[in-house]
Amino acid sequence: MKTLYLDCGMGAAGDMLAAALLELLPDPDSFLRELNGLGLPGAAITREPAVKCGITGTHFSVKVNGVEEESHDHHTEHTHSHERHHNHEHEHHHHEHEHGHSRHHHSGLHDIEHIVRDHMKLPEKVQADVLAVYGLIAEAESHVHGVPVTEIHFHEVGTLDAIADITAVCLLLHRLAPEEIVVSPIHAGCGQVHCAHGILPVPAPATAYILRGVPVYGGSVQGELCTPTGAALLKHFAARFGTMPVMRINAIGYGMGKKDFEAANCVRALLGETETAPELVLELSCNVDDMTAEQIGFAMERLFDGGALDIYTSPIGMKKSRPGTLLRVICEEADRETMVSLLFRHTTTLGVREARLARHTLRRRMETVETPYGPVRCKHSEGWGIARQKYEFEDLARIARKEGISLEEAVKRIEAAEKGKDAV
Repeated sequence: MKTLYLDCGMGAAGDMLAAALLELLPDPDSFLRELNGLGLPGAAITREPAVKCGITGTHFSVKVNGVEEESHDHHTEHTHSHERHHNHEHEHHHHEHEHGHSRHHHSGLHDIEHIVRDHMKLPEKVQADVLAVYGLIAEAESHVHGVPVTEIHFHEVGTLDAIADITAVCLLLHRLAPEEIVVSPIHAGCGQVHCAHGILPVPAPATAYILRGVPVYGGSVQGELCTPTGAALLKHFAARFGTMPVMRINAIGYGMGKKDFEAANCVRALLGETETAPELVLELSCNVDDMTAEQIGFAMERLFDGGALDIYTSPIGMKKSRPGTLLRVICEEADRETMVSLLFRHTTTLGVREARLARHTLRRRMETVETPYGPVRCKHSEGWGIARQKYEFEDLARIARKEGISLEEAVKRIEAAEKGKDAV
């Protein structure tokens, strides 16, 4: 399984994650040209070599109208005059100012969606990821400041800077296409940070809110190591958090912060292959020679309703030369009692055999796509280097009947409509 492991032993920020992932690509400069060509207003994105504790990595730089935001580095502590500024990378804050700096423009979630949807030429999946990450940040700021999400606004320069970082990470992950993303426990730092309101604890309130349910620790490094942007990206994409899995590493990337510590100030990304342990299931089986096809069909329905993973039959020859049916039920071990009870209730068998099996499966997920012919469910299957999709038969049949076309033509029309979306 293609697995990405993110080592956040020195926290995480949007630019550090982007830099680490960028190093995993065979041609990072080509990707940067693509990123700069997306149409983010006034933004110029570059990469620079950086060295921390003797390790060479990459610093990801975003300049908006020729200026790199001062608070871009997530370890830099300073006092900002804007109200609700928490003094970390890409800080998001409410639009009210303590000193009335009305010359600054601000953007709400609606404005950010306009930039992402209408200004940047991104695949629909990447657009959805970018907005989902921003949604996590806005939800956290809303909770911390006690205002509705619709009233959360972001400083113009910080917004463009953050959009560039978030978009880069989402697009890089779309390009790298790992089947699983595992993240280490996150080092949040310790101590305090200064902001316009005074002194706040580390992790900052918005970061702490985003990291609910995620394994974090303080350590001994004084300062803010994990930012809201970094926290939201990890929370959105991580399949799980824990130690590095057993894997064969194919590529390593180091994304550097600006400040120097005794430990290397970086996020490390490792891309490789992991072996998937087989899933253990039970096979329950029985032979019957005195049931009709209708009765067997009814029994299969009840077993599926009870939680069976799969059921199938085979014709067999039984004693006294009688033709019979072998009924096999695949189920989770936890469902054994239920399945055995249903087999005895809905079949004429006098005994049920049990065997333990190991099975390998593709990960499956269902998504609904909007088409000119109405919503269509699509099942995606991934794993073992394989990725495939299949539209649900009932939805295809509905379209075919309504349009007077074949099932194959219905699939072609849906695929054409989806390609048209990506091209827009």
